[in-house]
Amino acid sequence: MSEITVTLPDGKSRHASAGITPRDVAAEISPGLGRAALAAVVDGRLVDLTYPIQADAAVRIVTKDSAEALALHRHSTAHLLAAAVTQLFPGAQCGIGPATDDGFFYDFVVDRPFVPEDLAAIEKKMKELAAQDLPFERQMWPREEAKRFFADKGEPLKVQLIEEKTEGQTEVSCYTIKDRDTFVDFCVGPHVPSTGRLKGFTLLSTSNAYWKGDARNQPMQRIYGTAFLSDAELKTHLQRLEEAKKRDHRKVGKDLGLFTFHQWAPGATFWLSRGTTLYNTLANYMREVLFPAGYVEVKTPLIFSKALWETSGHWQHYRENMFVVEGRDGEEMAMKAMNCPGHMLVFGSEMRSYRDLPLRFHEQTPLHRNEASGVLSGLTRVRQFSQDDAHCFVTEAQIASEVEALLRLVQRVYADFGLEYAAKLSTRPDQFLGEVATWDHAEAALKRALESAGQPFTINERDGAFYGPKIDFDITDAIGRKLQCATIQLDYQIPQRFDLKYIGADNSEHRPVVIHRAIFGSFERFIALLIEHYAGAFPLWLAPVQAILLPIADRHMEYAESVRGRLEAAGLRAELDDRQEKIGYKIREAQLQKIPYMLVAGDREAAEGTIAVRSRADGDQGSRPIAEFIESALAEVTSRKAAPLLTANR
Repeated sequence: MSEITVTLPDGKSRHASAGITPRDVAAEISPGLGRAALAAVVDGRLVDLTYPIQADAAVRIVTKDSAEALALHRHSTAHLLAAAVTQLFPGAQCGIGPATDDGFFYDFVVDRPFVPEDLAAIEKKMKELAAQDLPFERQMWPREEAKRFFADKGEPLKVQLIEEKTEGQTEVSCYTIKDRDTFVDFCVGPHVPSTGRLKGFTLLSTSNAYWKGDARNQPMQRIYGTAFLSDAELKTHLQRLEEAKKRDHRKVGKDLGLFTFHQWAPGATFWLSRGTTLYNTLANYMREVLFPAGYVEVKTPLIFSKALWETSGHWQHYRENMFVVEGRDGEEMAMKAMNCPGHMLVFGSEMRSYRDLPLRFHEQTPLHRNEASGVLSGLTRVRQFSQDDAHCFVTEAQIASEVEALLRLVQRVYADFGLEYAAKLSTRPDQFLGEVATWDHAEAALKRALESAGQPFTINERDGAFYGPKIDFDITDAIGRKLQCATIQLDYQIPQRFDLKYIGADNSEHRPVVIHRAIFGSFERFIALLIEHYAGAFPLWLAPVQAILLPIADRHMEYAESVRGRLEAAGLRAELDDRQEKIGYKIREAQLQKIPYMLVAGDREAAEGTIAVRSRADGDQGSRPIAEFIESALAEVTSRKAAPLLTANR
């Protein structure tokens, strides 16, 4: 048997016989590592502990402390779920079962939808299988044998997967739990060594699904679950889920009277009075930030001819996600799903000079995307929305300085909302347009801008857009969830598709570079984020109603009305609760509506020209002169002071 060299992460090497497994390598390093090993990374590839190493290789043992451990744990738990379902529901067909950012899911074809009692029984069976500490075993089967096996087993979807994913191969990878009779699945793996390693997991919910996510395909039932490396981590996550339910923007938005939906306009939001105020506050805030930074606001048409979308490439690659309409003369048209093609036409509408650049267009008009009905979800997945996006037209030499300015803009905006965030630079993907040298230059410019702005960042290898590298920003909300929001993307392709030019200092024509950028993203999604981050308790400057007047009795109504008038004249958003209810009830209602200030008017206040102030966060603050309250409230609005983050039930 030939000898190979295994190189460990510390740079040390050891000789071994060809065919040695990572399990053997771990045990030779130390018995403790042998017991803790879950998988291994061999020459950059994640593999099982039983993987035979046949040539010289770099080997790293994966334990529960490794970055790969959680996804490995979740993928294995998804297989455990499938094993439990097929044992409890004979005849169930298995679809796919991947790990996700929050857990895992598995799709099944079953005779009837799953009910909560089914989930309880399935989870109980999963725990039984875990307690038996059954081995996960990878087996290589002849491709045709695997197809016959799954066909005979009544698993046509697995046969289809094998045909699609292993074309040209003679063998396919299958995993068993214990043996073929217990559970077998077509899967490339890897998995943990045995079911006994799977501890902290639970099933969460079920939903309807379709094979490959296409409503024209086989209907399926999806089971969602989550898994962690310890029971303590699972408990923390479940507590976060409970808090998330209380903060759900769909519930809170309805309770606060911000928006509603109707079946006759699926995926489109009906913004109610308070919600419209919030929406407009955000829109005007963004204008206030952008105009001093040199942006100009434009408005482009909502419907464009097919020719525009053919030029931009969307007709060929995005048409199924657009609302296509037919003009009276039979001309094919589509409602705009993004602003960039229209902004290209605005740029090209006149001759531009290098002196005009950077040229920054901002737009907030509605966009429409024909999302499948099954994926619509509150404000986070809609068919009609608006963005705060902009397009900056720059020269090659201006890329670094413009991106640095954009980074400082992002820093300023997220600071105003009290949002924590992290940046990541996404580099050239495997499939890309343009020249490698151009990509290298662009990526270097983005790195310089990040460093100049003092913005920490990570590298997201090969995840750039096909037309250029980008910087994405992940926000961490009040309960620890990470959500992608802002993006800065370089684009060398769209100016070329629209043949955009400017006259340079040398009097020759040059091609501009376009920077796509958004900070909020869509207003709808950003508002959903804010609702859940603040649990509906917005800071004063954002609150749709900043203060509410609460007269104690009817005789105080006129005075309360006059105070409201003074607040509104000063620029504060105020309402009057003129219902004939007890003051305690009115205060409780205002508290539930998360109104920042409750102003109580009674005999003493009317006589002294004061108002009794109650803060949503700090409770009673005593009586204050009206002018003094207005002055302090306006100062709080101007400072954009962040409100204390509340739990959802406060």
